[in-house]
Amino acid sequence: MKKILVPLLVILSSFGTGAQKAKDSIAIKNVLEKEAATWRSGDVKAHAGCWLVQPYSRILVSTADGNCYDVAPENVVNPPAGMMGKGGYAILSNFTFSIQKRNAWVSHDEVSVAADGSKSYSHEIRLLEKIKGQWKLVGQSIHIYKPG
Repeated sequence: MKKILVPLLVILSSFGTGAQKAKDSIAIKNVLEKEAATWRSGDVKAHAGCWLVQPYSRILVSTADGNCYDVAPENVVNPPAGMMGKGGYAILSNFTFSIQKRNAWVSHDEVSVAADGSKSYSHEIRLLEKIKGQWKLVGQSIHIYKPG
């Protein structure tokens, strides 16, 4: 009986883990899409709600011309006037997730479409933590490129 019961319990517990990771990946996608939309709409409060700045938070941006910027995380939760709210939208795709309990990293591609229709392209890695049941961004690395 034990020979059957133990493997059965292992199999059943793995179904719960998979279901939770699926729920978490949907919740994380929703946070990323909300973060992109609120930045473009200029909704500072909703945008800040997507983030939790930690002492180890970091935002690195590399540009297509080879420059790299270390953006102060405070600038995403309390941005200087005129930095956000310029319209447009973002298309996020090609998600890859690593979700471990209350920590996750996600890589994805983004096409940013400005209000005038111009586009920019990036590969992004986002770092998140689950705080009080909600996923929050704590860091990111953005690599802007020109499609070949």
